[in-house]
Amino acid sequence: MFLLDTDHVSVLQRATGHSFEQLIRRLQSVPEEDLFLSIVTFHERFRGWTGLIAKAKSDASVVFAYQQLRETLHEFSDVQLADFDDAAANVFASYRSQKIRIGTMDLRIASIAIANDLTLLTRNTVDFVRVPSLRFADWTAA
Repeated sequence: MFLLDTDHVSVLQRATGHSFEQLIRRLQSVPEEDLFLSIVTFHERFRGWTGLIAKAKSDASVVFAYQQLRETLHEFSDVQLADFDDAAANVFASYRSQKIRIGTMDLRIASIAIANDLTLLTRNTVDFVRVPSLRFADWTAA
């Protein structure tokens, strides 16, 4: 079973290019019930669009950002969400106490993957290699 990192979700949203084609090809071989998005990824995407709304200088920019926010809500309503629950929080606390050098949101996503025995699909292998026992792969690469 697989957890898509925020960067893989972004590749899917762009829906163009070599990385998208590689990712789609691999995802098509996985049963839908084996794919998850994390609540942390939803949080990151939500925060990005609401930040754009807050900084928008024109009506067109506000309209665009709200459309993207709605699209994000729609995308996440159609998939299985993996929660940041007590098990993930315990994994997170353990790694945080070990001073793993990785961003908070990335460590939360990694903790969700570990707590749920999921393989994380990410392009961010440089950071995630620092998390012991995390299984990860980049499905955007050839």
